[in-house]
Amino acid sequence: MTAATTHTMSGRKVFAMFAAGFSIIISVNIALAVNAVRTFPGLEVDNSYVASQAFDEKRAAQEALGWTIEARYDGTALRIDMTDMAGNPLAPEDLAVRVGRPTMEAQDLDGRAAVGHAMPVHLEPGRWRIDVSATAPDGTPVEKRILLWVRA
Repeated sequence: MTAATTHTMSGRKVFAMFAAGFSIIISVNIALAVNAVRTFPGLEVDNSYVASQAFDEKRAAQEALGWTIEARYDGTALRIDMTDMAGNPLAPEDLAVRVGRPTMEAQDLDGRAAVGHAMPVHLEPGRWRIDVSATAPDGTPVEKRILLWVRA
């Protein structure tokens, strides 16, 4: 018969287990907080209440145009296609395109693109946000945010 070994739980062992567990939790929380602050792109607007006051009017004016804006990426270039209500292609002169990650500005690219033409750009796999802005001939500002998934 073998002798049974007994393990005693001392206060030091309990303290060491709790200290190790809380150290892990605190370390992970600090790492996540630092990463969140480092990658935060900033504010969209200075005052969301003031921006909301004109939002519905701007949206209604833009929807009344009936424009369709689409973005496609083929692995080497980004293409922006715009059409009116009748399906006719549009080519606003002041078309501006911003391509970036939804959560960080480090990889953002600004550019001007001609509608229907390819804008050479290399996008890594993952989720991208394309902000398109232009002005209609009647002066209506047009803005579209397109989320694009680039597959590996």
